[in-house]
Amino acid sequence: MKITVVLPTYNEAENLPKLVSALLMLPLNLSVLVVDDNSPDGTGQIADDLSRAHPGRVAALHRAGKLGLRSAYIEGFQKAFDMGAETVVQMDADFSHDPNVLNEMARRITDCDVVIGSRYIRSGSLDKNWPLWRKMLSGFGNTYARTILQFPLHDVTTGFRMWKREALSNMPLDRIRSSGYIFLVEMAYVAFLMEYDIVEVPIHFEDRRFGKSKMSLKIQMEAAMRIWDVWWHYRDMRTKSRPHEIKTEE
Repeated sequence: MKITVVLPTYNEAENLPKLVSALLMLPLNLSVLVVDDNSPDGTGQIADDLSRAHPGRVAALHRAGKLGLRSAYIEGFQKAFDMGAETVVQMDADFSHDPNVLNEMARRITDCDVVIGSRYIRSGSLDKNWPLWRKMLSGFGNTYARTILQFPLHDVTTGFRMWKREALSNMPLDRIRSSGYIFLVEMAYVAFLMEYDIVEVPIHFEDRRFGKSKMSLKIQMEAAMRIWDVWWHYRDMRTKSRPHEIKTEE
């Protein structure tokens, strides 16, 4: 099974070499695609250097500027398909997601369509050094989205996911309109409405080791408002979708 990890980057020069090294050391048939939005800190050049050092295992896709998470992933997905990916991974480039979890995800993807790395199931957790207000805000945002969408996924905002090629290629990506972090919620919600087999595995979400977080209260408030647009946008699919379970792996 050929796995391609799609890594959208913007100013991740400190994290990228370490993360790519950790990913390539995994006992998996894995390659890395860096999608860089013209980072001023030289992340794009580092991605090029890594691709030359690891031909066939690391590739770089350069974009003109900071164009948003949606377009970064959609362009990255198509490039991954062109590279022959049988399985595609979404994950953050800042070490918030433990690369070693990909071993378990790869084991589970064989009998489902998408594996979700969840902070909010048994054995999942958040960084113990996060302040209480940040944990509460994260938990509230997740519960808020789940409640409005009536969506049984425990962690709708997680960015750590593994997709089978067939499932991802059949997603109506041209219909997905969100450009920020709500894009992650919308993708998961559409997968659920399409009655994909979804499995959640526990992850520990660690705060970034280097660099500055791109998440802010403003971004989260905008996402909260966009949830209602997502709910309305897929009203036709809701009427056709049958209730089904999401499996959890503890």
